[in-house]
Amino acid sequence: MSRNERDLFSPATVAGHQLQNRIVMAPMTRNRAIGNLPNALMADYYAQRASAGLIVTEGTSPSPNGLGYPRIPGLFSDAQVQGWKAITDAVHAKGGKIFAQLMHTGRIGHPNNLPEGARLMAPSAIAAAGEIHTDNAGPQPHPVPHEMRPDEIADTREEFVQAAKNAMAAGFDGIELHAANGYLLEQFIRPTSNRRTDAYGGPIENRARFVLEVARAAAEAIGASRVGIRLSPHGVFNDMPPYPEMDADYTYLAGQLGTLGLAYLHIVDHSAMGAPEVPERIKDAMREAFGGPVILSGGYDPRRAQADLDAGKAELIAVGRAFLANPDLPRRWRENLPLNAPDMESFYTPGAKGYTDYPAYSA
Repeated sequence: MSRNERDLFSPATVAGHQLQNRIVMAPMTRNRAIGNLPNALMADYYAQRASAGLIVTEGTSPSPNGLGYPRIPGLFSDAQVQGWKAITDAVHAKGGKIFAQLMHTGRIGHPNNLPEGARLMAPSAIAAAGEIHTDNAGPQPHPVPHEMRPDEIADTREEFVQAAKNAMAAGFDGIELHAANGYLLEQFIRPTSNRRTDAYGGPIENRARFVLEVARAAAEAIGASRVGIRLSPHGVFNDMPPYPEMDADYTYLAGQLGTLGLAYLHIVDHSAMGAPEVPERIKDAMREAFGGPVILSGGYDPRRAQADLDAGKAELIAVGRAFLANPDLPRRWRENLPLNAPDMESFYTPGAKGYTDYPAYSA
């Protein structure tokens, strides 16, 4: 495909979606949803960044059981749907497109962060290493999660489906299933967190079953062209250590997802932040197996982004921290303008500081 057809800054059609450019605002947890409700401050934040070709929201739980972090939003109540509707309206008013990332945290969390009646659930009763922040008690060790019964697996699948329907009611253009970074969907994929001996554990055909069931059911509910999915092969975040069959497992999973005709496969590489690099061979194998549009993310600048588009490695390029600090990032990249530096101290704190106060470029 010629350079003009994949120009980073030109309008593009991907999976039937008309996009202003090929730059995606990557999903980033920001912890501003007080009471797990999307709010006006969040609407300002996303609207400021509506010049992205596509915005993928922060991780948004389909279930009370998936609210493992403090102040993350959900998409399972009427109030949450209405809160998100104000956000999608604000983004659409500025010509943007926005997908909701559905993220169930699974074993990553703490009871202090969960609403009353919710519980930490996972494929197996194996605690993640390390600690998690709680607002009322500071850092706490990850507890041993409840091992999900078959009926609870089915119920959780239906929660994802209902959240996908709720996303449509809230005005989203689609959803992204977060099967990366050590959260529930990836906890089923990895043999280090999934020690089950039933139909959801053991060989990859079983460990991939829940992810594929969720993706298929969501696609049937809202249309496959409105469902993307994010995977993190070689990712180690949230106690996801490498294992020998990883490349083969993720290639198999990408191929199975490809049969569903999804909007895209989003492959994340966090090596720019110190994680192991995702080898090009596995990205290439997954792209070939999936056979549909691919988003790549991980430490991109405009030169490298255009090079990977020209090489046919992706249809879209996702950017995280640079978009966090530069609400007008496409313009800055296109015109080679200086960038604001992100303030890491305010990544996850409540309030406008380090959230909506990054300025657009002004000479």
